[in-house]
Amino acid sequence: MKSLNVIPWALQMRAMSGEEPGRLVKTVTGAILGCGGWMLSRSATDTGLIDLLFEFERRSCLEIYSVLLASGVELSRASHLQFTELCQCTLHGREDCGEEIVSVDLEIQTFSIADRASASLTSQ
Repeated sequence: MKSLNVIPWALQMRAMSGEEPGRLVKTVTGAILGCGGWMLSRSATDTGLIDLLFEFERRSCLEIYSVLLASGVELSRASHLQFTELCQCTLHGREDCGEEIVSVDLEIQTFSIADRASASLTSQ
């Protein structure tokens, strides 16, 4: 019997990408759905900020992590650490934890390649 006091994994993550926002939203959405996840909401602003809220079963954490990276999403250091912890806890945790739901609020700032080049020049 599962405990009712289990706190679900609720991750707030940040990332950036050089991909065009509309294309990135479609790519990431398709990847998450392809791994059995659920897209709860998605939005993009005129400034290239994307916000994705999605969920998936813990047993799919490695696949979700992989497709995010393969989609061109560059997770922040803290976000990589959160996903690594989730994957390790799932792999080495209780046998029945695979059915638990993970909720992710992912904020992605998109930049064109020209924007990134000018940002790196001004920061030097």
